[in-house]
Amino acid sequence: MSVDGAQTHTPPETEAGVDLIIRAKRALLPDGIAAAEVAVTDGRIVEIATGEDRLGTTSAQVIDVDDTQVLLPGLVDTHVHVNDPGRSEWEGFASATKAAAAGGVTTILDMPLNSLPPTVDVPALEVKRAVAGPKAFVDVGFWGGAIPGNMGELRPLHEAGVFGFKCFLEDSGVDEFPPLTPTEMGADLAEIADFDGLLIVHAEDHEVMAEAPSASGRKFSDFLASRPREAENVAIGHVIDAARATGGRAHILHLSSADALPQIAAAKAEGVRLTVETCPHYLVFTAEEIPDGATTHKCCPPIREESNREALWQGLIDGTIDCIVSDHSPSTAELKLLDSGDFGAAWGGISSLQLGLPLVWTEAQRRGIDLTEVVRWMSAAPAAIARVEGKGSIAVGNAADFALFAPDEEWTVSATELHHRNQITAYDQRTVSGRVTQTLLAGAPVDFDTPHGRLLTAP
Repeated sequence: MSVDGAQTHTPPETEAGVDLIIRAKRALLPDGIAAAEVAVTDGRIVEIATGEDRLGTTSAQVIDVDDTQVLLPGLVDTHVHVNDPGRSEWEGFASATKAAAAGGVTTILDMPLNSLPPTVDVPALEVKRAVAGPKAFVDVGFWGGAIPGNMGELRPLHEAGVFGFKCFLEDSGVDEFPPLTPTEMGADLAEIADFDGLLIVHAEDHEVMAEAPSASGRKFSDFLASRPREAENVAIGHVIDAARATGGRAHILHLSSADALPQIAAAKAEGVRLTVETCPHYLVFTAEEIPDGATTHKCCPPIREESNREALWQGLIDGTIDCIVSDHSPSTAELKLLDSGDFGAAWGGISSLQLGLPLVWTEAQRRGIDLTEVVRWMSAAPAAIARVEGKGSIAVGNAADFALFAPDEEWTVSATELHHRNQITAYDQRTVSGRVTQTLLAGAPVDFDTPHGRLLTAP
């Protein structure tokens, strides 16, 4: 039978213990793209044959990937706002994880804010797990939150299995998740370093922001001026100082300001334990092309100029930026204020969870970047930073999480066809290259009627 471009069949011979064999003339392995056969048992990769080697004919199910597609490892998106429970009208675990699966993402890490309660203590984590478990179509892990006054909750959250802790250095947009001062951040990082955890930071400096012009009205240029590059640059300096002083692991979220790249590169060269992510919207859009009133494009920090975008791409190429994640931050249409187009009052966030791979691949091709590098940025690298074990590559022992990707297929995004609960996206009607045709989780095609994702705990 045909399964979205792949042929499946059950041959007559038998080989004990193997449930599934995937045959692909193009499989993205840790050493590059090659013809491969991948054997799966109980949701794990147990053998890989390449070149002239063959796994043999077995009684296992066989998926033959056609020549137009590449077998990829499932993507790992470590920056997703699911907003469930409490604000599930913004997204929710069912819609978010369906969107992830449709985009080839087999693992997400959920952010600790915008849900009610926020994930700032173990009871709140247990509430979130209870809500997510029955709804998850892909595997889900959780970040904890670091806010003023909850330092005593950080170690218990770590022991309960969160993958690290998020903090803000500027207003988060929701009252129940207040920001830290740089001094408070340093103290929390010292505590987190004691158990070798990870602090992930929304790096915009409150004092710089307070001196910037306020944002209101329809002009994107006014919104951009309200969140200057200097706010990011100064805040990133505070993070570097704290990581240097404590020896702790720190991660910069959604880097927008390319001006910060030299200080990041210098810190890394010095041995500071620092990693950095950026997002598709900073790599696709430019400030010059955003129409006034287009609040679909509002995010914090903001999309910046074309020269800044190209510098971010160079930061990826030279390794200063480590990975690409979505920062999927959805809301209702009402909160986006689409009618008034008021950038000052509209909710800031871009929905892209289902679209990341084709968006990034389209832009990467224009710059001569190959698919191997794109997938590393979107799978192996985020998995390594967050220490999500057994994910991010097609390797023996890893989870049998795969995406079948047709890299040459062009198509046009339609917001109304996305799985996002609120079908609003800055990418509506954008033509992209590359389509995910099938996603497998633990060796099984994702069934969009039956959730079978697992809840993950950090090692």
